[in-house]
Amino acid sequence: MNDPIGDMLTRIRNAQMRGKTVVLTPASKLRARVLDVLKDEGYIRGYEAATNAAGHPELRIELKYHEGIPVIREIKRVSKPGRRVYSGVKELPSVRQGLGVSIVSTPRGVMSDAHARAANVGGEVLCTVF
Repeated sequence: MNDPIGDMLTRIRNAQMRGKTVVLTPASKLRARVLDVLKDEGYIRGYEAATNAAGHPELRIELKYHEGIPVIREIKRVSKPGRRVYSGVKELPSVRQGLGVSIVSTPRGVMSDAHARAANVGGEVLCTVF
């Protein structure tokens, strides 16, 4: 797998299209940090570490719905393995005039665009969520 973050976002997108409440994805620290931001911003209920039958670590993500409609309307990968996208603190993208969130990997960790602006740091724009 070349793009683990893109894979996780696609799994979330596919599970929401099917109306699933839980989705499993292979575990990694970066995926967990992205899920922390999604949880803090209220896009998912939460996640927990688990192990599959083969003994490999997984993350069990609980998706969030409001009146049967997924809370995450759109989730897109911005920086890809073939084309990395970096942004300074002043050029951080605003998603849908501030209604959405950009998830940024900074030297101080993975955080939302609002927290990155408050901390005055830029970094790699991983994905956008609305």
